[in-house]
Parts: sequence; structure tokens; C-alpha cells
Amino acid sequence: MSHFAALVARTSDGWKSSEIELEGVADIDEVADVLRDASVDEGPVLLFVEEDDEWFGIVRVDGIGEPRSFISDARVVPASELAGLVFEEELPQEDLLADVDISLDEDAELEEEEEESAVRPDAEPRGASDVLADLGIPAAELLAMCAEEGMLPADVISAVCERLGCAEEIEVYR
Repeated sequence: MSHFAALVARTSDGWKSSEIELEGVADIDEVADVLRDASVDEGPVLLFVEEDDEWFGIVRVDGIGEPRSFISDARVVPASELAGLVFEEELPQEDLLADVDISLDEDAELEEEEEESAVRPDAEPRGASDVLADLGIPAAELLAMCAEEGMLPADVISAVCERLGCAEEIEVYR
């Protein structure tokens, strides 16, 4: 699996960015500590994570406050260690298992795979959708970006970063 993880810290001069390695980080609290270490003048620090263009996450830390996180598709949390790391909210199991096919009929499985490849299922965004509201991207707009047809997770991150004014800082790590 390939993934992308970079952070931006707001400074008085704009945004300062760095690539981040999440290996060895055990939970969201340790992710928050890494973000706090990158903080400049207690300004907001944002972590953007994307994996295999299937989902993206945003984690935000302001000073010593608790981390807030948003994930574009909570269905990936049980299967992705990285998603579970940046998004640890308790998710209802019936929601996460609703799309799991437990049939053993190979023909039915092949037919379902063909249908899935033709139409990407709707994402299930969860978490602090207002994580960027005070930076100019209200919750409704972030959710609309996630739902926009043809927008892949990497595209949403690019659009968000463009709006925040940190696109150049993030794109150097792609």
C-alpha cells in the first residue's frame, strides 16, 4: 500500500510544511505530539494523510488542545492500520459491516466486483467535518468535496490545500 502523509504549520509568514513518517507512532495521541512538535507560535498544525487514493484524513492540533480528526471514508478504518491511527473514534460496527459480502458464490462475487469497478461506492465521511471551518472551509463544503463525483482523495487534498494557501508546500511531498 502506498500512502502520503505531510503536515503544515501556520506561521506569521504563511505555512511551513514537512513530510511525516508515521511508522512507530502508536495512536492519535502520539500523532498529536508529532504535530505539536511542528507547531510555530501555537498556531494550527494540519496533517494530511491519503492512502492508495481510497481515502484521506485530516488531523488538526491547536497548541496543547486535543487533536481533531476527519476521515473521508470511515469504512476503511477496520482494514487500514493507517486509517485507524489517524481516526480512532468509535464507529458503529453495523455501519462498517453493511457493505461486506459474506456469500461464497464465486459468480456472485465476480458480478459484484464488476459492478463495484464501474461505480465507486459513496464514501462515509466521519469525524470533525468542521476541522477547517475557521480557516475558510466550512463543514458543508468539506463534505461536498468528499462527495463530488470524479474527485479522488488526492484531488480533495489538493483543492483543500489550494484554498488554505499551502498547496505548494504540500505538493513537494507527493
